[in-house]
Amino acid sequence: MGRLEGRVAFVTGAGRGIGAATVLRMAEEGARVVLADIDEQGCQQARAELQRLGAESLFFACDVTQADAVQRAIDEAAHRFGRLDILVNNAGVLRDNLLFKMSEDDWDTVMNVHMKGAFLCSRAAQAHMVRQRYGRIISLSSTSALGNRGQANYAAAKAGIQGLTRTLAIELGQFGITVNAVAPGFIDTEMTRSTARRLGMEPRQFMEAVAREVPVRRVGQPRDVANVICFLASDEASYVSGQIIYVAGGPGRI
Repeated sequence: MGRLEGRVAFVTGAGRGIGAATVLRMAEEGARVVLADIDEQGCQQARAELQRLGAESLFFACDVTQADAVQRAIDEAAHRFGRLDILVNNAGVLRDNLLFKMSEDDWDTVMNVHMKGAFLCSRAAQAHMVRQRYGRIISLSSTSALGNRGQANYAAAKAGIQGLTRTLAIELGQFGITVNAVAPGFIDTEMTRSTARRLGMEPRQFMEAVAREVPVRRVGQPRDVANVICFLASDEASYVSGQIIYVAGGPGRI
């Protein structure tokens, strides 16, 4: 029996990258999964993988910056599956630029998707979790929370996720809900490949350069992060809350 047998997980940004790897990994552990994203095509591809596993899943086209859309999706997911045990706040975007070039729209878009999205989803999900006296909320931060050139918006949002995580852990612990964050380093996703192209480099060349700076001498894969998320979602992590777990191949800020 899998570690998440009988659990229901709601994962935002589930159409690709870390989100898609997470729903697949959770399904392997026995969870029923809800994919929430504006990327319908990506989610349908992920659901095809889930079907091959024989896993139950739902898809909601959901913009995490819209409170009504978030509330409807989470309430409907809980209604359809009878419960909601796990929330993974993974939805994210990049709008990188140096401060003097960064527009208000660049700032607002990143802050809204990462910070407001995590707030709205957590607020909606906790109501179901409090009623059942059980829940796991896991949000995606980043090593960029420690500061990263050209990412004032993203770094601020990911640092904010850490503060939100610690605060919710304090507020919700009495209801059997743990709240943690995972902070990946460099992970091979379409998002990081787009960063390489923005810098005028081929993604493979960029990753090889990054790998030389990582203590374990490789870049991360989405499944590396999904494995840690699954642990935090499991009963094995029932005494782990308010923590930021760095998944970066070492202690450095890569």
